[in-house]
Amino acid sequence: MFAKILIANRGEIACRVITTARKMGIKTVAVYSDADARAPFVAMADEAVHIGPSPAAESYLIADKIIAACKQTGAEAVHPGYGFLSERTSFAEALAKEGIAFIGPPVGAIAAMGDKIESKKLAKEAGVNVVPGFVGEIEDTEHAVRISNEIGYPVMMKASAGGGGKGMRLAYNEADVREGFESVKREGLNSFGDDRVFIEKFILNPRHIEIQILGDQHGNILYLNERECSIQRRHQKVVEEAPSPFVTPKMRKAMGEQCVALSRAVGYYSAGTVELIVSGADPTGESFYFLEMNTRLQVEHPVTEAITGIDLVEQMIRVAAGEKLAFTQDDIGIDGWAIENRVYAEDPYRGFLPSTGRLVHYSPPLAGWSEDETVAGKARRGVARGTGSVRVDDGVYEGGEVSRFYDPMIAKLITWAPTRDAAADLQIEALDNFRIKGLGHNVDFLSAIMQHPRFRSGELTTGFIAEEYPEGFHGAATADDLKRILAAVCAGNEFSLQSRSRHITGQLDAPQPVTSEWLVKLGDERFHVSLHEGHALVDGVKVEGTCTWRPGMVQAEATGSVAGGETYRLGLIVERIGNQWKLTTRGAAHSALVIPQRLARHESLMLEKIPPDLSRLLICPMPGMLVKLHVAEGDTVQPGQPLATVEAMKMENILRAEKEGVIAKINAAEGESLAVDAVILELE
Repeated sequence: MFAKILIANRGEIACRVITTARKMGIKTVAVYSDADARAPFVAMADEAVHIGPSPAAESYLIADKIIAACKQTGAEAVHPGYGFLSERTSFAEALAKEGIAFIGPPVGAIAAMGDKIESKKLAKEAGVNVVPGFVGEIEDTEHAVRISNEIGYPVMMKASAGGGGKGMRLAYNEADVREGFESVKREGLNSFGDDRVFIEKFILNPRHIEIQILGDQHGNILYLNERECSIQRRHQKVVEEAPSPFVTPKMRKAMGEQCVALSRAVGYYSAGTVELIVSGADPTGESFYFLEMNTRLQVEHPVTEAITGIDLVEQMIRVAAGEKLAFTQDDIGIDGWAIENRVYAEDPYRGFLPSTGRLVHYSPPLAGWSEDETVAGKARRGVARGTGSVRVDDGVYEGGEVSRFYDPMIAKLITWAPTRDAAADLQIEALDNFRIKGLGHNVDFLSAIMQHPRFRSGELTTGFIAEEYPEGFHGAATADDLKRILAAVCAGNEFSLQSRSRHITGQLDAPQPVTSEWLVKLGDERFHVSLHEGHALVDGVKVEGTCTWRPGMVQAEATGSVAGGETYRLGLIVERIGNQWKLTTRGAAHSALVIPQRLARHESLMLEKIPPDLSRLLICPMPGMLVKLHVAEGDTVQPGQPLATVEAMKMENILRAEKEGVIAKINAAEGESLAVDAVILELE
């Protein structure tokens, strides 16, 4: 076994690998850029080596710097995590040349599966189902149009070397192909140095299901069940779970055996994932097709660990050291259900725009996961499900920065329970206790998904988010009983705040009593709340419960039930903004104005400031670079027409006209770096 390994990565995955290495008694070396000098993974490792400036292209992506760090510290092996150099054949070859072990698959397998065009050919030869499409060089846009017409719409255009949602466009007609083909080529070239594109049929009602593969260097290859990853936004996974609510034992066996056959065909060992697209429209489950193979550890690997009890990072290290797998296919079971939510630095209330900046406050529901060797008295090969079956994998800290140089993921929240509904309920409870301030985040959105009836039914497709939130996200739906409880909480908080204020020392007279009769304006609704000992009357309906909030607290817990109905247990983020309360819970932020009932008749006289009309301006919604202007001054534009393309985090975003108008003035030039809210152009 290795005495010391180097982790050629950063953030949460670096912390994750270090945790397992420490458990195995292996020393660790971290490498870090300028931006990560104070990052948690640097402090966790036994040694740390600085490898350059913040941009990944000048630090984490330079193989020579990684190898130099290995030589400097005496590291015998390198774990690449995911992303960066994890699927670079040149990196694995360079390590081998220096006698440093690569904790991953053989070079031949990486090369074979890293090219989406060649991997499809290999999959077909290995007897794996493949999606109908064109596998070969596409000359230009006209050639792409001809191919798409022959396959039949809709089609998906993909960069051959793409991944992580980059370099992909869905085309429903010829116009979409003409508009998107060159953009896919550019994204492929900018992100992966390869502008080749392939086109394939888009499967209707598609579900994204993947099979976890694990093999050793002695010819043993197993499949560790499946993960459902259908809930995606712009082809980037948001929610993952294991097992899938759609997959039957018969499907699982068929998928697993095909994926093992493909792995065997390329001499695979270590952990890997075969991604499949499955037609949700086919109840037989036979319509599944090969998409690609990721020859590395997946972001969503914890859900597989939770239901199988197998530490995938540990197995990768053991396989790289030449050990045989200590279990067989018959040992792989499914114990309970696990769900993972990715907490991203993006603002769902503003169209999911990237949101970089400082974490002014960062408080996850619990600290990073720790070992929990048994569940119900059953040994679990040392894999943690976290504390109370809740696990947080993160690599950030309060006061740190989510940088524009790297992936915007803040943390991964994993829950395990005996049933799917119970695992989702744990997610809601844990998300209620996630406090992030300083930048936009998707915690409310994730909670809304966990509560959504369609998610609970298991009727998922990759179009879930677009179909269920066509007008964008505006907060989770709130039941009437929950609104009454929140109204009571706000009135109780206002009572506590005013009672404290009236007990300030130095007053001439005794503190004046605080009224128990309140008007609560919660959003657009009004509630009359009468506070009593142990309960409140909200519009005459009895609400029982408690709230732990006291003046100065930001996080609190509350319980409540309306007229003896369902009891809600809430984690609350409580803020006082001006004269209003803001309560965030159950996937929505609620603003409330609380005034004494005797002043309620004056409430209509309180003027609201109306925001200015910005509809004639095209405003940059995120920090990025203006790649292309599609219009010139004097042009007449129609609603939906492309105006500008902005690149942010290596993805191109097309900004379109919201209304008809004439371009009066252009304020930015192609190639210019833009700040958030910068005015790109103005309409008359």
